Amino acid sequence: LFDGVYPFYPQQRKAAVFDIRTIIVIVVILVLACSFLLIIPGIRGRARLYWTLRVLLSLFVGVVIVVVQFTGDWETGWVQANTSYKSFSPVQVNVDIGLHIGLAGVNVTLRGNPVNQINETINYNEHFPWNFGADYDRSYSEGLEKGLPSPILYVAEKFSTQSPCAVHRQYRIAGHYTSAMLWVAFCTWIISNILFSMPVLVYGGYMLLVTGAFMIFSLLSFSTVRNSPICLIQIGTRTLHVAYGGSFWLMLAIGLLCFVAGITIVAMHHLNLDLLKAFFDLREDKAEEYQEMPEVFVNPHFVNKDL
Repeated sequence: LFDGVYPFYPQQRKAAVFDIRTIIVIVVILVLACSFLLIIPGIRGRARLYWTLRVLLSLFVGVVIVVVQFTGDWETGWVQANTSYKSFSPVQVNVDIGLHIGLAGVNVTLRGNPVNQINETINYNEHFPWNFGADYDRSYSEGLEKGLPSPILYVAEKFSTQSPCAVHRQYRIAGHYTSAMLWVAFCTWIISNILFSMPVLVYGGYMLLVTGAFMIFSLLSFSTVRNSPICLIQIGTRTLHVAYGGSFWLMLAIGLLCFVAGITIVAMHHLNLDLLKAFFDLREDKAEEYQEMPEVFVNPHFVNKDL
């Protein structure tokens, strides 16, 4: 016992709000975006709008591809229930229990209604990793040693390797291949930007199509977890159900956006190349394009000498 109570935390844990890696990626992209905005006044005419649209849209696609690698809302679920708070205790608490599944692990959130109950602050958010190089069962055992609340341990146990649900291996492999395909999509996104700056516009459009294809492949890879039998998570008299979360739908939207942009660029290359060059600020002046000869002034003195 810890001061006469069960061995829970001496100080209450605070719920995590943001992942540090996500903040770093967002800050880097914001620095690049702000640096570009500083040179916007130096671009004249309608090209200023085109440059702003292209750069900000490209940066948005890149930051989404990287950030979703670290988010924990590929699948989410919430349930409100009355349940026991501590092991070997008949005390019931009213809580919101959240399950957030990402590519690298699962987060279990426990929040009281109200937060202060039974002389304690009930506000937990615990992460259990399953990515390659991490030991999920060890993390779960450490949670047992810490004395985490019973609802958190119950939900986390469903994803352990010893659980009858048998979903640990499926989620781990699906998350691994989804992450790998997203990194490939990030590389093709970089190549597309290089091709646009060379400029080789049609090949940049093709690489945008490849980027969108790998995004869709990553979603299909993660969706394979649905092939496993769904294990019910019963909390008191309520059942916790999970559905695709914000990261999944955001990646689907960005993948479709890359498809639309790639198809548009390739179509404009074959149908209206001048409009495509104007959008990428590559349109040449007519005098230079056709190499027109300016008006020539001849000195009569040299004409009289037959020169």
